[in-house]
Amino acid sequence: MFALSRASQRLLQLCGTWQRIPKARCHPYERMCVWDASGVPGGRGSLTFDCAEIGEPNLGFIVEGRALASASLESVGASGAVLFEGTVQTLRVDAQEARVRLEDGRELAAKLVIAADGVASKSRELLGIETAGHAYHQDALVAHVRTTQPHRNTAWQRFLPGGPLAFLPLPDGRSSIVWSVAREAAGHLRSLEPGAFAAALETASAGALGAIELTTPVASFALQLKVAVDYLRTRAVLLGDAGHAVHPLAGQGLNLGLLDCASLADELAPAQGNAELLGEPRLLRSYERRRKSENLLAATALDALERLFSSSNPLIERLRAAGLGAVGRAPVLKRALALRALGLAGDVPAFLRAEENLSH
Repeated sequence: MFALSRASQRLLQLCGTWQRIPKARCHPYERMCVWDASGVPGGRGSLTFDCAEIGEPNLGFIVEGRALASASLESVGASGAVLFEGTVQTLRVDAQEARVRLEDGRELAAKLVIAADGVASKSRELLGIETAGHAYHQDALVAHVRTTQPHRNTAWQRFLPGGPLAFLPLPDGRSSIVWSVAREAAGHLRSLEPGAFAAALETASAGALGAIELTTPVASFALQLKVAVDYLRTRAVLLGDAGHAVHPLAGQGLNLGLLDCASLADELAPAQGNAELLGEPRLLRSYERRRKSENLLAATALDALERLFSSSNPLIERLRAAGLGAVGRAPVLKRALALRALGLAGDVPAFLRAEENLSH
């Protein structure tokens, strides 16, 4: 499951992808409640965002990953683009073109390679681009659950010493959970029977949504912070997780990648109708400046939040609770944070800011 922002929704709509996602596999959420381990949801040590406070119909959408992937492939096919499936074996670039050789022997030539092949990007490695960052020594446990208390179209997140626990609302009344825990604890939790796992989850959530029933197997993935030192080489650029992998505590990973796509399209607009300009260094450097600064800011902020909320120092616990309460009492700051999460603040391409652009 992915939490998609308003900016991501608008980009996917302009690409013809959003319209292809079945409504039963996409659910808007109207509120978000976050609270500290020592706090109470909706009370002391908590912070609640409501779409009505900022004049938006919702705060975003929870979208099933497979539905999003399928809709994306359909829209690409409808655009007339040619799709190749295969693993990159070699990648060579020069001033004239980029050449990619796949493992099955096929070779492709292009004026620009856009490497969006994930956190373990083979393309990034072949381009000789180094990365910085660190492992969180945490795994994220993901599953779908049914709760006795309704989710009320609200995303719930509790910050625990071992990592955040989030409940994301689904259209059928269930919730998708993302539970970040220390790797050793993750191994133990994965070994539990469904009933025991649900009981541990209920305890971790402080019973905020009542009793819990596990409705799918538990999957997991390792968490890390990894950022590319550079975003480009001659006739090649990185975007998405190939350029930056961040902690999922705010659900911004895919949204950052989609903003990369929008910014790259914005910068390459002068090349429309002239393929030779696609690898123009000036355009690519402008993209790198825009997105590298925005992504580094997001990665640093999320890393700082993870460190802050995982501390069990009593003084820091009190400061966290006070800080959440202070933000809740500062409407201007609260609105700014909400708009940032929606992808409507910061360096956002103009065509994603205005709703009327979607009709053109």
